[in-house]
Amino acid sequence: MLLRRRISRIFYLKKFFDYPVTFNAKTILNLGLGRTVRAAIGYLRATLSKRPELSLQDFYINRFGRPLYKMFFEHYTEKVWGVHPSVLGADWGAQRVNGLSIKALLKNMLVRKKRTPGDIRQKDTEKSLIENFLYPKFGPGQLWETAAQEIERDEKGTILLMHRLVGIHYEDGLIRSITAATPDGHVDIPCDYVLSSMPVKDLVSTFTGITVPPEVFSVATSLPYRDFITVGILVDRLKIRHNGQPPTFGNRIPDTWIYIQERDVRIGRLQVFNNWSPYLVEDYRNCIWLGLEYFCNENDELWNKTDRDFISMAIGELVHIGILEDETHVKDSTIVREKKAYPAYHGSYRRLKEVTDWLDHIPNLYCIGRNGQHRYNNMDHSMLTAMEAVAHIRDGKTDKQDIWNINTEQEYHERKEH
Repeated sequence: MLLRRRISRIFYLKKFFDYPVTFNAKTILNLGLGRTVRAAIGYLRATLSKRPELSLQDFYINRFGRPLYKMFFEHYTEKVWGVHPSVLGADWGAQRVNGLSIKALLKNMLVRKKRTPGDIRQKDTEKSLIENFLYPKFGPGQLWETAAQEIERDEKGTILLMHRLVGIHYEDGLIRSITAATPDGHVDIPCDYVLSSMPVKDLVSTFTGITVPPEVFSVATSLPYRDFITVGILVDRLKIRHNGQPPTFGNRIPDTWIYIQERDVRIGRLQVFNNWSPYLVEDYRNCIWLGLEYFCNENDELWNKTDRDFISMAIGELVHIGILEDETHVKDSTIVREKKAYPAYHGSYRRLKEVTDWLDHIPNLYCIGRNGQHRYNNMDHSMLTAMEAVAHIRDGKTDKQDIWNINTEQEYHERKEH
């Protein structure tokens, strides 16, 4: 594992802002006096008069004030989710950034000055504010490769690849077997327990031997999701340079993630893989490996673009906002589409409990992970749901509420736990 420094910034007005945004000298200079005064007045108003938190819009305005909400949250949230923040539930904010506010930012600035470089003890730090983290040398996939090797070592277990679940068979109060589609046809596999990380929307369509109540089926199959496209671009250099702190190799930008909040491009976020780990790039000294992230819906105009057209659009957007000089600096590219990457918090989501209550009445079924719980969990919380499910099975617990409570109770809210 590598100890990495987390640096994420917002790119807005063709300038870099701290992420999360802070009221420091650079922010004031970037915004200008007029915007800064409006933001300060808006924040003071929000502290004196709180709105009922019926939506994500209310959640953000209560913590940052309307002017900052309009600048940094409204448009970007709509870019990510495809709907206005007034449509999204406030519980998304409570789950992802519950402790994040101007007050928390100021407190973090004071604490940060006392912390020694390389100190990863950040128990009381909001995750959005964490500065140092441990990262696998060859990326997150290395975690799962290592886990797979451990599972299969000494025949402890078997991992079946190219097996797509198409049926869950219920009999006499329990799931007795599942059916998987393979390149060689369908196979039936007996089971004692089922731990499901598949989308809830798909899960309810697989049952046989038990009737899913019509209302439960309707809510589950209409749950909303946001799909995701990443364009990978290998370049020899960037137009933008870094001349501040911390010093970087070749004066390259130090960011792991950049949140692109310009209104005239569709890219939502930019990753610089060199800064996650230099081992992710074969020729680190001469190349920069970028990931351009786009949020969309399956079969919409973005999703249906050809690979060539999408990559061309992505390169053009980097040139347009001044991050890349021109397309001649692109040495290679690729594109990856991911369905149901983000469970969304609108529409039938508000009735999700009807679905989870029904699923929980099946004793040997455990819903885990981001899509398994239809919850926008980070990787660590997703892993915790699986660990908690295993603990329930081991200890013979029948109440599954502790599994669902991960990342909903205060101790799980966006904090680094030890």
